[in-house]
Amino acid sequence: MNEEQTVIHKRVPVAGAPTERNAYLIVLSGRAVGKMYKLGPGEHVVGRSTDADIRLDDEGISRSHAMLRRRADGTVEVSDLDSTNGTFVNGAQIRHLTLSDGDRIQIGSVTILKFSYQDSLEEQFQQQLYESATRDPLTQAYNKRHFNEQLEKDFAHATRHELPLSLVMLDVDHFKLINDTHGHPAGDHVLQRLSATIMASLRTEDSFCRVGGEEFAVIMRDCTEEEAVQLAERLRRLVANTQFVYGGKSIPVTISLGVSGFARDRHPTGTLLVEDADRCLYEAKRRGRNRACRPADIGLR
Repeated sequence: MNEEQTVIHKRVPVAGAPTERNAYLIVLSGRAVGKMYKLGPGEHVVGRSTDADIRLDDEGISRSHAMLRRRADGTVEVSDLDSTNGTFVNGAQIRHLTLSDGDRIQIGSVTILKFSYQDSLEEQFQQQLYESATRDPLTQAYNKRHFNEQLEKDFAHATRHELPLSLVMLDVDHFKLINDTHGHPAGDHVLQRLSATIMASLRTEDSFCRVGGEEFAVIMRDCTEEEAVQLAERLRRLVANTQFVYGGKSIPVTISLGVSGFARDRHPTGTLLVEDADRCLYEAKRRGRNRACRPADIGLR
């Protein structure tokens, strides 16, 4: 008869296991739901202003609504900055309060933020959740929600620091004809291959987004209009020279592009920057497609 043995396993630290927990705000409700903000040492102003460290443009939020201060010991205090609608923690209105892990902060009428201490693995998991909510499942490009959020963020950054910002809008030429001739699965394949081809050729700081059925956008931070025009022409040639094959059949694919660079006198809002790029895209199509147009081509200076 074998004797029963008790084996004691010594716990060995796992390589790369998290050793530090950082402070975060996670948006639970509001326009930026799912987004998380890391709170480093010092003060962080939350509000609608372009100068706010954490900018949330939801209804009822003041320009400088609240401030979070991370102390040297790692604790975080939230203070209301005489906001119009007040700052609430777990349902109670506050002026100053030291936050506890899991506290819920309401600012404005719809925005709720969760305060949380998270290690690197928890942070990675939260980022993956946000990624899944902001990626287009077919093409893996960012979706329109991300486009709106990123453009707002980059536009505020460019305005505040007087830096260049450019936008490229692009559209697959005769996409309906591709679907009608080769079938919708072939059309999906074209969009997937197009997206993969373009994303592989962009800078890491560029945001490639699907904003419509066959329409995409590239937000180019710290990029002049001239540089954006050069990129647009490079993308146009790249797509025209790429083989698209589905079901053994070759599918000719070209794109038309509209480019617009941020001009302070012409673009007080990001929406107007988008409208200019859209006008240029329309002009590229009007001129015969498979080309890129810029504001000067339609009389905008």
